[in-house]
Amino acid sequence: MAWTVFPTAIGFVGLAWGEAGLLGAQLPEADEAGTRARMARRFPALVEVGPADLAAAAAQAIGGITALLAGEPRDLLEIALDLRGVPDFNRRVYALARRIPPGRTRSYGELALDLGDKGLARAVGQALGHNPFAPVVPCHRVLGADGRPGGFSAHGAALTKLRMLAIEGARPQGTASLFPF
Repeated sequence: MAWTVFPTAIGFVGLAWGEAGLLGAQLPEADEAGTRARMARRFPALVEVGPADLAAAAAQAIGGITALLAGEPRDLLEIALDLRGVPDFNRRVYALARRIPPGRTRSYGELALDLGDKGLARAVGQALGHNPFAPVVPCHRVLGADGRPGGFSAHGAALTKLRMLAIEGARPQGTASLFPF
């Protein structure tokens, strides 16, 4: 059980893992030190390790995340999540979000309908707002009904969400990207 921070096309991402899989991921803070500090706060019982000390599954996850954030169409479904402590509703939302292919988007309401009740759209948004596994659980691919980005808890908020979608080649409502890649 450990955590590390690694460079990607959008900044330094954090990753924590244990025997049962990914414990959490952290999208970039303002800089590497910020991401490192956030990981240390989130996972105080774990030690930070460098690249030479990564478990094989963690190294594979880092490779997949790095590739996704560089524009490769990766779904990251091969990364096991340690869902102990994650509420059942959130697990169901995360499973639906993981099935959204790179470059595609869905709305909070569409995920709510998949759960059986369009009235759950706000609860879907709240579950995604507590997503401890971004970008492995690709909450950035879930938008408001009008195609707007909605909330996003990562540093940079909606602009980070839009940047990640642009990297994937997604064009919500057919609009061109603000970020040339």
